[in-house]
Amino acid sequence: MKITLFWHRRDLRFQDNAGLAAALKSGHPVLPLFIYDQTILEKLAKQDARLTFIFDQVERLAKEAHEAGGGLLARYGKVPAVFKQLLKDYDVAAVYTNEDYEPYATERDTAIGELCEKSGVEFKAFKDQVIFAKNEVLTKNGKPSRVFGAYSKAWQAKVKPEDFAPHPSQRLFKKENLALPHPADARRPTLKELGFERHEQPTPPARLPDADVVKHYDKTRDFPADNRGTTHRSVHLRFGTISIRQLMHQAQELNVKLLNEMIWRDFFMMLLWHYPNTSYEAYDPKMRHLPYRNDPEQYRAWCEGRTGYPLVDAGMRQLNENGYMHNRARIAAAGFLVKQLFMDWTLGEHYFSEKLIDYDMSNNIGNWQWMAGTGVVAAPWFRVYSPDSQQKQYDPEYKYVKQWVPEFGTAKYPAPIVDHKFGRERAIDLIRKGRNA
Repeated sequence: MKITLFWHRRDLRFQDNAGLAAALKSGHPVLPLFIYDQTILEKLAKQDARLTFIFDQVERLAKEAHEAGGGLLARYGKVPAVFKQLLKDYDVAAVYTNEDYEPYATERDTAIGELCEKSGVEFKAFKDQVIFAKNEVLTKNGKPSRVFGAYSKAWQAKVKPEDFAPHPSQRLFKKENLALPHPADARRPTLKELGFERHEQPTPPARLPDADVVKHYDKTRDFPADNRGTTHRSVHLRFGTISIRQLMHQAQELNVKLLNEMIWRDFFMMLLWHYPNTSYEAYDPKMRHLPYRNDPEQYRAWCEGRTGYPLVDAGMRQLNENGYMHNRARIAAAGFLVKQLFMDWTLGEHYFSEKLIDYDMSNNIGNWQWMAGTGVVAAPWFRVYSPDSQQKQYDPEYKYVKQWVPEFGTAKYPAPIVDHKFGRERAIDLIRKGRNA
């Protein structure tokens, strides 16, 4: 019996899933598939909260598929090798999936598409994790916008109610439309068999945030001490355990500021797809050869939250402990590394990529390059945030700081590792020289 494989990646849900809905209409029984990609996993530490989260979601999907009368296939290995074996083991009519816009993912999907074509198997990818992607929102000249304000305006002029309409994947996910894995494939790999140990970090439930939180988001989002000031749904957006359409529709109805913040996500994904080189180098050629400093001791102090700037240190300690950092603290911490310490933004981007449970390459790279003034987004390279000013404005009573830096205000808390004025002037001077070299 011919089947359609539906390949889950950043869409770990059966509800409102664009590619899955299309697969369930393909005319062939659908077998959901998840691949533990060896190429990605071999770069991770043996205790990784993201992999634990993914593993739990895959197990949840397997349970839901079983309850619906079907099954879920989970394999481990290099993706091309896994698909070559799958095409031998199953009579596959088509492989359906949802698009992924990161450089590695686009190269991988191109290779799998070519493999399927050689085998006479249809390969189709659908837009699911954004509202608009690739070339759907461009300037009048047909180019990607460098200015977020113009992009957001065009995005909001283009969006229609049907763009938020849910796909009927949950309704179609029933026994008559599903396939079962071969008995030998029914068993899924355990975390231990994947070479990992369980490492959990707290995550909110995979459901829409409370309406009251969304309604007040514009007034509370900048204050890190307020735990209900943001939606805390970034991890679910990253792994697709909640539909982006549901979240953005809620934001459109309740809080335009939250909607605008989520449009940044579409914007950064579009930019990374157009400029994959920005994953490792500055978009601006003049900013690619700056004389960044190399000071392992100061870098280690930044990583560990020992800079002597309380907002920066609180953010880094929150990150290290639970894999999350409030956005205002991310701004302070990133700005401090790239300007006051004048270190390469890729160092910070890499550290965040290892620690953030909600790590999203396009968002992370876009924001780091924005802070460094090197990116596609028009941001003045000579802008330098003051950690002290940020502290006074967004955590004036040091509530957030005291939560994460208990020794603050005692003799145990370190003095600043660099003077703000000195660091600011040094950064501006070195960037100016680097740009003109």
